[in-house]
Amino acid sequence: MNAPSFPALLERFFTERLLNQMGASPHTIAAYRDTFRLLFRFAVKRLTRVPSRLRMEDLDVAFVGKFLDHLESERGNSTRTRNNRLAALHSFFQFVAIHEPALALQCQRVLALPSKRFMRGPVEFLTDEETAALVVAPDPRTWIGRRDKALLRVAVQTGLRNSEITSLRRCDVEFGVGAHVRAFSVII
Repeated sequence: MNAPSFPALLERFFTERLLNQMGASPHTIAAYRDTFRLLFRFAVKRLTRVPSRLRMEDLDVAFVGKFLDHLESERGNSTRTRNNRLAALHSFFQFVAIHEPALALQCQRVLALPSKRFMRGPVEFLTDEETAALVVAPDPRTWIGRRDKALLRVAVQTGLRNSEITSLRRCDVEFGVGAHVRAFSVII
C-alpha cells in the first residue's frame, strides 16, 4: 500500500487533527492555513512545482529551514511570526510522524528545528488620558456608538482580552446590586 500523498496528509491534518481532535479555534486554523499558503508560494518559486505536486520528501529540514529564513529576510516577518509559522509546521510534522511511521526520521529532523530566541519588549499600557480619549471616541447618539462605548468600558474596567470580550453573551452580564461580568478563558 502506498503512503498517502502530501496533499492527502495535509487535508487529514486540518480535518482530523485540528478540527475533530483538537477543536482548534477558527483563528488557529486560519493561522495554520496561512502558513501553508506561504509555504506553497515559496515551494512554487524554489521547487518550480505546483502545490498539488508537492511530496513529503520535498519538505525536508533544509527546505523548511530555507522557508523560515525566507520569512524573515525576504518577507520581513518578525522572529515571533517566524516562530508561529514554525509551530504550525511542527504540529503538522507531529501528526505525520504518528500517522506515517515511514516518515518518522524526516519528521524528527524538522521537529528538531528550534524556535528563535527574541527579546520581548516591555508591556505598555495606555495612560489615563489615552484611556479616557478612547472611551469617549464612539458617538453615543448611534446604537453602534453606544455598543462600542460599552465594550470599551468593559475592556478598560475588567482587563479582558478581545477574544474574551467578543465571546461574552447576555447571560454573562449581571446588572443591579453586585453587578459583574462572568468571563471564561479557554486555553488550548
